[in-house]
Amino acid sequence: MAGRFSQFDDWPTGTKLLLILSAALLPLGLALAWAARVSIDEANVANRAAAEEQGRTAARAIESLIARNALALRIASNGAFRQNPNDPCSEAARSLALTPAIANRFVVRGPDASVICTHGDIRPQLNDTLVAPGDIRLWVSPPLRVDFRMGVIGGMATGELGVEELRAEVKEAADHLYQVTVSDGMSTLTIIDEPRPEQRNRQFLGRSFEIGGGQLRVYTITQVRRTTVFDQLAMLLPLLMWVFAALLSWWLVKRLLIRPLDRLKRAVIAYQPGSERLQLPEQLGPTAEIRELGSAFERAVDRIEQSERQMAEALEGQRRLVREVHHRVKNNLQVVASLLNIHGRSATTPEARAAYAAIGRRVDALSVVHRNHFAEVEESRGIALRPLLVELAATLRASGPDQVRATPIQLDVDPLHTTQDAAVATAFFVTEVVEFAMLGKPGEAVEIELRRVSELAARLTISSNALMADGEEDAERTQFGRIIGGLARQLRSPLDEKIGRFSVDIPVFPE
Repeated sequence: MAGRFSQFDDWPTGTKLLLILSAALLPLGLALAWAARVSIDEANVANRAAAEEQGRTAARAIESLIARNALALRIASNGAFRQNPNDPCSEAARSLALTPAIANRFVVRGPDASVICTHGDIRPQLNDTLVAPGDIRLWVSPPLRVDFRMGVIGGMATGELGVEELRAEVKEAADHLYQVTVSDGMSTLTIIDEPRPEQRNRQFLGRSFEIGGGQLRVYTITQVRRTTVFDQLAMLLPLLMWVFAALLSWWLVKRLLIRPLDRLKRAVIAYQPGSERLQLPEQLGPTAEIRELGSAFERAVDRIEQSERQMAEALEGQRRLVREVHHRVKNNLQVVASLLNIHGRSATTPEARAAYAAIGRRVDALSVVHRNHFAEVEESRGIALRPLLVELAATLRASGPDQVRATPIQLDVDPLHTTQDAAVATAFFVTEVVEFAMLGKPGEAVEIELRRVSELAARLTISSNALMADGEEDAERTQFGRIIGGLARQLRSPLDEKIGRFSVDIPVFPE
């Protein structure tokens, strides 16, 4: 008995499985007739669900095409209004030309829906719908297009998608579609309308789907595939073979595959990277594929260990380079601050000394940001705002004239982190506001408060009696308002100005 099994072990694994399964699967023919009826009903339900999914896929494809074009036009229009508000179309067209598979036909309107300019083969429609910035409106423009209008900073942008573009997108996403229409409740655009074949075994399914937040409705008619008895037999045969053959093939699979794989698994689990080489068990069974798999494990572990060593060396080099770059930037900023301090002491007029001191305080603010970024670079958590604001407040008091050094600066700051770009704008904003308060009314207390208001935003508030306007606004306060307004825009936040208080929102990392 043992000799026969030893000879059987030398046969290829495929031959062993074929011989045993062939003998086991003979009775399956009797069971197929009983299972055919049930399988046909289940397959028809699945085919109907597949036909409905075809329609849903077509609706998603239309919605995705509109969303891609609307997003690209919104980004391009916002950038165009900032770059060239007098002729935003040319600027937006250049931006859209860099985006693949995006329509380049649009109309740019002012906040009152008046046409500013157009681009591409498009005629402005007599549509005075006003759309707020960040909002979007969709509608069907007969006979051959869908229009979308977004509110952007400075006005509105309207784009269009022709029926050919919509048809190409739908056909690429789904097949077996005989009719696809888009309606906004008043007008309907036909994208696909093909004749349906007159055959007895064909069925069709009509479904309606809402897109664009309910602004448009897509109606589709798809073909429901009818399964035949032969289809069901081909589909059920592997399942029935597996169920019936599993009991007879269990011993074979366990002896040829499960046990050797289990021994191989234990060896791999016991392996500790970096301690020693992977040691595989000597007996992995008669299956040649399992033995080859063990050898492949050994080669893969060797390559992984070598790759990890190379990655660790490269990462350490990158860390040293980043530390050196930030260290040099910090030193250069300190040198610039020192030179400004030296020139300020040698200035002959109070105005020149004040100008040198003001520039030096802004260089110090930027240096503070780099010092804090250098401290956090190893953990990649961003810049901690609490130590940054504490150090910045101390630097502002120390660098001011003698009469303002006694100005108390009170801080109430949550432990938050932000990006380097936001930290630079925040440091400049605090420098401008605190300096204006200290120089305007020396001795008046200044309060700095930072509180988280959402998962990704915090509110920075600076308040002081020195910030309250005295009578008519002079040129210095007007210039101050322009500067902090520009810094607020750099933070992408509205400037909240109240009596004796200025507030902006800062992007922060989640908890």
